[in-house]
Amino acid sequence: VEVAHPAVFVVALTHDDEVVLVDLYRYTTGRWSTEVPAGSTDGEDALVAARRELAEETGLEADEWTRIGGMSSLNGICDAPEHVFLARGLRAVAGDAAATRATQAEEGIARVRRVPFAEVLAMIGRGEIVDAETMAAMLHVAVHLGRVR
Repeated sequence: VEVAHPAVFVVALTHDDEVVLVDLYRYTTGRWSTEVPAGSTDGEDALVAARRELAEETGLEADEWTRIGGMSSLNGICDAPEHVFLARGLRAVAGDAAATRATQAEEGIARVRRVPFAEVLAMIGRGEIVDAETMAAMLHVAVHLGRVR
């Protein structure tokens, strides 16, 4: 089984070493989930899709983009390629804030927050972040930044 389009995961890092996370309700599990911005490429180039997802889910855009790597977290049940990006130089998207909030509501996003990088790792350790793709994306970025070996 192959998914129609690959997915993208964005670890957006502020100048203060904070990761931008979204909190959303996952109906499939019946629980709230804290995640990095992510979504389908919808047939777009992965970087184009990553930029779109960051803007739609957080209202932010980034000056600097680095493709960190790929992963396949669902390889036991399907072929679902995933791309991980690091986004830096964050700023608010120019335009209609109400439209951004409407898109977030449509996506089921209840909150966007900035959490220190080390605290995100601690949240994973405490079981507060359980989304496997978010955990894998954070590990990719932590290795890239030399914070784990």
